[in-house]
Amino acid sequence: MGKVGIIGVGQSRFVRAYPGSVRELAFEAYKEAVTDAKMTAADIDATVVCSAPEYDKQRSPAGVIAEYLGLNPQPTFYAETLCSSSSTGLKLAYALVKSGLHQAVMVVGFQIMSQLSSEESQERMGRGADIQWESPFGTMMPAYYAMHAQAHMARYGTDLEDLALVRVKSATYGQLNEKGMIRKPVSLEQFADPEHFFSGPVATPLRGGDCCANADGSSCIIVVSEEKAKAFDQKPIWILGVGAASAPVNMAGRDKLTGLAVAEEAGRQAYAMAGIGPEQVDVAEVHDCFTIAEIMAYENLGFAKPGEGPALIRAKETYKEGRIPVNVDGGLLSKGHPIGATGGSQIRTVVLQLRGEAGEIQVPDATIGLVHNIGGVGLYGNVTILGRD
Repeated sequence: MGKVGIIGVGQSRFVRAYPGSVRELAFEAYKEAVTDAKMTAADIDATVVCSAPEYDKQRSPAGVIAEYLGLNPQPTFYAETLCSSSSTGLKLAYALVKSGLHQAVMVVGFQIMSQLSSEESQERMGRGADIQWESPFGTMMPAYYAMHAQAHMARYGTDLEDLALVRVKSATYGQLNEKGMIRKPVSLEQFADPEHFFSGPVATPLRGGDCCANADGSSCIIVVSEEKAKAFDQKPIWILGVGAASAPVNMAGRDKLTGLAVAEEAGRQAYAMAGIGPEQVDVAEVHDCFTIAEIMAYENLGFAKPGEGPALIRAKETYKEGRIPVNVDGGLLSKGHPIGATGGSQIRTVVLQLRGEAGEIQVPDATIGLVHNIGGVGLYGNVTILGRD
């Protein structure tokens, strides 16, 4: 059916507390994306709306958002795979276009998390695990990733400074991202200061500075057929490979804790479909909800061998000037993490990189980009590979 490409991307600012409704928030990303693509609502054949439920009182938000954006009577669908919802939406859009059912599909991701208290939000996240066998015992997101960090440290000798260096890199680029929520420099000294928030314990060995923050935000991606791309845009970014995987919900059902099997499997699928290897990736966005998550992603995606992820960050190989630039928009650690919008934001960053439109964070001559988006604690994993002509 020809190639499938992306010709429009948009994102709201990620903020601590958005003052409007979900439909108004979705409109911010939508407006930027349709302007970018030089399209109108009439040019969109279908919409995939993505979020994690229970953060907003609106049932079936896809219908409300489609109405507000003027996308009736086109069909609209709702996709949910926790934190990877909007990259799942991208895969669905790819399938709808590749099959020939639609020519232009819009993927809208959103989340307003500020309407809940921190305690309520953590409880919702905890229920992303098994509500019968795990979450009743107090397993929250930091505790899960702390287990991964402990396992990595025990097996490979990873230390607290390795984790802190990930946050230092994140902040280096987060300061430059006008869409991001946290735009302040971070130093190793802040992690060493017992009075600083960054050094405070959250779930051993993770500290305040090792964790991303909740945010409110939206993202929008416009996926089109090759024919449609030629009609609207001369520089489409092509979807070269899509991979997706799942894992047992219960941690007791996992084979290892030093990495995420879903990332390895989704990456294997995406590389095979694109016909490339990790050494050919020029720029990557990975799901750094915690500092250990970024280090594991280096290894799961083949950028480093198991146990050698810390060496990449120590040598600054994942900085903009390094061998494999990763999260040069600040990642989740600096942008914030509005669950349903995160994957779309990652995709937007890579699209801008491949177009050469990333400004101060531009990686020179980037032609192939990768997006790694994880739902839950390695419950869902999506890897998308993008490229330009």
